[in-house]
Amino acid sequence: MSTDLSFTAAMVQMRTGLLPEPNLEQGSRLIREAAAQGADYVLTPEVSNMMQLNRTALFEHLAAEEDDLSLKAYRALAAELKIHLHIGSLALRASAERAVNRSFLIGPDGGVIASYDKIHMFDIDLGNGESYHESANYQPGETAVIADLPWGRMGLTICYDVRFPALYRALAEAGASFLTVPSAFTRKTGEAHWHTLLRARAIENGCFVFAAAQAGLHENKRETYGHSLIVAPWGEILAEGGVEPGVFLAKIDPARVEAARKAIPSLQHGRRFSVADPKAGPEHLHLVRGSA
Repeated sequence: MSTDLSFTAAMVQMRTGLLPEPNLEQGSRLIREAAAQGADYVLTPEVSNMMQLNRTALFEHLAAEEDDLSLKAYRALAAELKIHLHIGSLALRASAERAVNRSFLIGPDGGVIASYDKIHMFDIDLGNGESYHESANYQPGETAVIADLPWGRMGLTICYDVRFPALYRALAEAGASFLTVPSAFTRKTGEAHWHTLLRARAIENGCFVFAAAQAGLHENKRETYGHSLIVAPWGEILAEGGVEPGVFLAKIDPARVEAARKAIPSLQHGRRFSVADPKAGPEHLHLVRGSA
């Protein structure tokens, strides 16, 4: 019996607009293209259904999970193509006043294997009039999510989460071999940090990182960085997009996770520690032994 668990992963890079219907058409076309190229697992970016900065317009087009037409269509598409389809996230209605930014991992039978609500809200002032306050419209998630796939365990995250390495360490310690970071990074922050952050999350955890991204100048005038990435556990980039929508694929060998972790077993070397108050004296400077 073959023990080869290799598979082909595809990152779908989109330029999401204001309304769900044309975005569903764009996403479906690119997913079909990925499947036609042999993809077994396909990831789309954050907010694949719509990018709305105006609160009134956002809530006008939001649907609850059970009513969302994009989710229903993507579940049917996964079943048709017989692939694992990971919708990076959809903006959905949680209540009359709050939305959620929710990721869906869909199996080849069209069933939802796992869903994840973005934990960390992007509340940022970048200067020059560019600011984002996700917490004004979205309620944050509270639970990290891991899912079992035929090739290994996958940890689900979204975009701004990537700046909080403790989340990724927790997922890796829970057995994740693959970490997903569907994103809508701004051009400014992407140029400065995108590659460094994603490679760091891969290296420090000995995991593959899958990061499908939004790209280009959107209808709402927001500009996103693109450069969808697949990063190997040793930190090398296996596939990278540019600044236009498209599909970017790589062959994934899960055995590389074990090899990277054997070479540098940092997951085994973690230690819990306390941070001492220097005003309290040297007797408070100590480490607490144990696994991180």
